[in-house]
Amino acid sequence: MPDQPRKIRILTVDDHPLFRQGVAAVIHGWNDMEVIAEGGNGFEAVELYRRHLPDVVIMDLRMPALGGVEAISIIRSEFPDARILVMTTYQGDVEALRALRAGAVGYLLKSAIDEDVGRAIQQVFAGQKFVPSEVSTALAAHAVEGELSTREIQVLRLVASGHSNPLVAQTLSISEATVKSHMKSIMAKLIARDRTHAVMIAVRRGILID
Repeated sequence: MPDQPRKIRILTVDDHPLFRQGVAAVIHGWNDMEVIAEGGNGFEAVELYRRHLPDVVIMDLRMPALGGVEAISIIRSEFPDARILVMTTYQGDVEALRALRAGAVGYLLKSAIDEDVGRAIQQVFAGQKFVPSEVSTALAAHAVEGELSTREIQVLRLVASGHSNPLVAQTLSISEATVKSHMKSIMAKLIARDRTHAVMIAVRRGILID
């Protein structure tokens, strides 16, 4: 009898054990793939990747200790050919962009894991990208908008914490006029009606973590 083809070896990383079990159960239904290791945070993801050298990683983005984006950056710096699918409940464009720019080659929404996981694994294993239509639409919708600068994100984070313009200025050692200028730019880029709306948009898109 001819040798059976080797199964696609998968590492899953998520801080919820029950969700990892659910993903493993879905993958078990595919004859050409298997879960070889599971981790609960970014540090474990890096260590398990080094130890097992899986074919595909399925990684959550929001985890304690070390997040998914940071773990992706570390893994890809050591293993440039690593194939990593990010998995999250969030379909915001900024969250997707951060993961993809860090080196992820695919993006899975937890709400569609049953339908997409097998196809996504096969696709990235074959050297292709996998981005669901919901995420690609969000990316396209905001591709023409300017991204917030590091300073603008700092200002908006303080505003989200309830800081007034004078207090933001004092905290960042800048003038109040500069804070107002940053807020004007932020609202223009996010197409926000006011400060509160800007914060809401930033949280929804993943610019600020709620």
